[in-house]
Amino acid sequence: MFCMVTVKTEIIIDAPISHCFDLARDIELHTQTVWKHTKEKAVAGTITGKINEGEIVTFQASHFLIRQKLTSRITAFKKPYYFVDEMMQGAFKSLRHEHKFEEYNGKTIMTDTLIFTAPLGIVGWIIERIILKNYMKRFLEHRNNQLKIIAEERSGR
Repeated sequence: MFCMVTVKTEIIIDAPISHCFDLARDIELHTQTVWKHTKEKAVAGTITGKINEGEIVTFQASHFLIRQKLTSRITAFKKPYYFVDEMMQGAFKSLRHEHKFEEYNGKTIMTDTLIFTAPLGIVGWIIERIILKNYMKRFLEHRNNQLKIIAEERSGR
């Protein structure tokens, strides 16, 4: 049995928690804050606005020069503290993304925890540890830095 990989990122944003929470679940903003070379876009389900509990979104993007789709459902939601999306269909064997928000001295601590398992047994296990763990961490850090810039600009602080 293979263990899941966990990637955790944390960023402090000088903006109110509710503002950060809403921006993090904004589908159009999501596609604007990820790496440009992935050409990510929402193609099915909730493709505009803010995604809510129980809703589904399918993103299409290119990773490692392979065009792929990932369909996720929001399986947990408590505004403005957390939401969780879990893969229903996609390239991973399993994928769970927890988004948590905490208020701290008038700022927001945004924490992402991504838990995933690649397919392909032992080959997938090796790829997870050599390539995917670092790739996914850099992907999340880039997106979170972009979200921080937008959140701080829009909050007027």
